[in-house]
Parts: sequence; C-alpha cells; structure tokens
Amino acid sequence: MDLHRVLIQPLLTEKVTAMRESNNTVSFLVHPEANRLQIKQAVETLLKVKVERVNVLNVQGKIKRLGRFSGKRSDWKKAFVKLKDGEKLELYESA
Repeated sequence: MDLHRVLIQPLLTEKVTAMRESNNTVSFLVHPEANRLQIKQAVETLLKVKVERVNVLNVQGKIKRLGRFSGKRSDWKKAFVKLKDGEKLELYESA
C-alpha cells in the first residue's frame, strides 16, 4: 500500500490532546486495511519523527435514526502512535 494513503487525517480531540501532553502520543485516522508496520513507516517517512509504538483500534460505526429511517455510519480505524522521547510533531504544535 502507498504510504500516502495510509494516514488519512490527524484526530484532534480533548482525549488525544491530553495523551499528547502526558504520553507524547498522537492519533490518526488511518486506512482500514493498514497494519501497524505500514502506519509506523508512514509516520516516520512522511512526518520525519521516530516512532516507539503503534496501537490500532477498529471503531464500529453507530446506528443512527431519522424518524422511521435508520442507517449506519461507516466503520473506521484509528491509530495511537507513541513517539520516542524528545520527538515532537509540528503539525500539533502550530494548532
């Protein structure tokens, strides 16, 4: 898989911000077929930081209703990437 297709977008939530400040961990929305090694390679080559560990989580889409019609949001995958000590992402520092 192409490394540019592995990382879709960074996740910016309160929980991720707290994890970034305390554990030096960042989070990304990733391609559903990407594995830990591909995510690690993509972060290290595209963002030029050293990665210590990658944890991956599959998120099930919620079932939503609008009146009598029901539908389902898409399933997605997120990755928590722990950076090595001393590493920072400028992507998060500017926000």
